[in-house]
Amino acid sequence: MASVELKDVRKAYGALEVIHGVSLSIADGEFIALVGPSGCGKSTLLRMIAGLEDISHGEVVIGGNVVNALTPRERNIAMVFQSYALYPHMTVAENMGFNLKLSGVAKADIEKRVAEAARMLALGDLLDRKPSQLSGGQRQRVAMGRAIVRDPAVFLFDEPLSNLDAKLRVAMRTEIKTLHQKVGTTSVYVTHDQIEAMTLADRIVVLNGGNIEQVGTPLDLYRTPANLFVAGFIGSPAMNFLDADVDAENGQPAARLADGTIVRLDLARQVKRGQAVKLGIRPEHFVAGDTGDTVVGGQTLVVEPTGAQTHVVFTLAGEPVTAVVDGAFPARHGMPFQAAVAAQQVHVFDRGTGLSL
Repeated sequence: MASVELKDVRKAYGALEVIHGVSLSIADGEFIALVGPSGCGKSTLLRMIAGLEDISHGEVVIGGNVVNALTPRERNIAMVFQSYALYPHMTVAENMGFNLKLSGVAKADIEKRVAEAARMLALGDLLDRKPSQLSGGQRQRVAMGRAIVRDPAVFLFDEPLSNLDAKLRVAMRTEIKTLHQKVGTTSVYVTHDQIEAMTLADRIVVLNGGNIEQVGTPLDLYRTPANLFVAGFIGSPAMNFLDADVDAENGQPAARLADGTIVRLDLARQVKRGQAVKLGIRPEHFVAGDTGDTVVGGQTLVVEPTGAQTHVVFTLAGEPVTAVVDGAFPARHGMPFQAAVAAQQVHVFDRGTGLSL
């Protein structure tokens, strides 16, 4: 295992810079997820750690050693890709041990490592099969096993679950987390799926346009997003945003929406009367009913039952907003909908800078 440190890392293609001075410290044994929209630079950053992309500026340090000039093999890392990249003519055991064979590892040692990885990944009964005889989830486990047998200092995952169906992705998330708890190897995981990131990672790095927007634990990012971008990216369904102007009500800070609705704010918010802001309210923080710090309402536009919960889209200050309520709540299209929200659950962002207040 090893720590990973990025020091003012930049990547440019000619005059076009796509990674803009990223600095990040990853502790030995930590599981870090890189998330962000398509084109934000997360896969490029991962490939720079791996040595598959040249670094235009800065340093990549693995285990205390600067590795800029080292090949991927010399960096002692292992990658798991979106594509399984298995050899179709080889068995599962041969696929898992192939890199060790190329490195000249003794046959007995290869067999021992393959057997141990197969045990961890529940592949013991599949070692003699060819990839064509495996399901998508089994193939991805073989790809993970091929990485495990190398006993690398760092695991790098590049959207490894993207090709799987929804049910299998959930199962594989559990397997990856269980695997990390067993082997404890430093891991960097790239995904566009923020649910994947939140369920797997010790910390999440939110990227946007080649820059880091915020780094923190999943709950830190959920509870205290640094800006509008992070607030809108983390959480599902996404946070609702409403334009407002700071006001006051009975001595408590508040914000006035476009239709005059007053929304009470937490006393800790650093706001000034008349300040133009955006309010952020997570759908799950609406409580159906008319009791709470702030009660809002409007016409129900869309009802989306999901089983245990129902998503209700209703109008508020002329904007569609989403509330998550109990699945048994009797919501219907076109009917009035009322919900309350606690002051401490209302996020406030400066409308000009987008920063949290």
